[in-house]
Amino acid sequence: MKLNTQISRLLGIKYPIVQAGMVWVSGWRLASAVSNCEGLGLIGSGSMKPELLREHIRKCFNATDNPFGVNIPLLREDAADLIDVTIKEGIKIVFTSAGSPAKFIDILKKNEIKVVHVVSSVEFGIKAEKVGCDAVVGEGVEAGGHNGAEQITTLCLIPQLSETLKIPVIAAGGIADGRGILAAITLGAKGVQLGTRFAATVESSAHPNYKRRLIEAGDGDTVLAYKRTGLVRMLINDFAIRSVKAEEEGWSEDQLKTLLGRKREKLGIFEGDETEGEMEAGQGTGLIKEILSVKDLFNKLITEFNTAKERICV
Repeated sequence: MKLNTQISRLLGIKYPIVQAGMVWVSGWRLASAVSNCEGLGLIGSGSMKPELLREHIRKCFNATDNPFGVNIPLLREDAADLIDVTIKEGIKIVFTSAGSPAKFIDILKKNEIKVVHVVSSVEFGIKAEKVGCDAVVGEGVEAGGHNGAEQITTLCLIPQLSETLKIPVIAAGGIADGRGILAAITLGAKGVQLGTRFAATVESSAHPNYKRRLIEAGDGDTVLAYKRTGLVRMLINDFAIRSVKAEEEGWSEDQLKTLLGRKREKLGIFEGDETEGEMEAGQGTGLIKEILSVKDLFNKLITEFNTAKERICV
């Protein structure tokens, strides 16, 4: 794989492959392993208090000499505290999501931090570019976890973002192998972000039950739920089925939020409750057949990319 793209140069990495900052999955072990393979590892702060984030950042600095970053969901009430820790600990790459980066962009740029924002539509991509983001992640509705209400697929979103924006675009959503990486680059992306595929690695902090469910899942084993309160793609289980049924029955937003409750993601992803947990996952699960180390996964992705490139050029 020879890809010296705008994203490679912007983030100081060899391979324009970003590991998503997933809650209960993306701790320092996963982030440092990805960065040591010369991609970009991200610590997922969405499931961390500020002090725990500080601990993960310091451990990551001890585990890799290569660039890594932090993903910060801006809907968090303590987002400002997470950003403060990130700045004080010397992080130079921040991925923001679930909100507008406008509130924090000045302080991040003042501290010479590269800012990449996750968007689900061209409209939000334009807004991110206007406020000063260095790049965007265009995330299609195939992605696991929280999705945009527009429900635009990666195949349709990436070329539109690439045509419209001057800043580089990273493709995300449904990408789980080297063929998907090649396809995303062909559509105009300058890099890719993989979530579910990295969740199913040895270094992921997810529970073994969750990892097993990922490799057992087929192409139709995820569902979109909570369309009225904040779209989420998850593996189908008893909780997911009840959630979809509740929406079909016309439950109010308050009732749906009560059903979701608190710590549902932790219950499914970190504690491994296969019945009551929210086990977030993307549609790429059908392409995931085994739990690999990050190093073996990188070798596999690169081989698949090169093979696919040679095949289409024949």
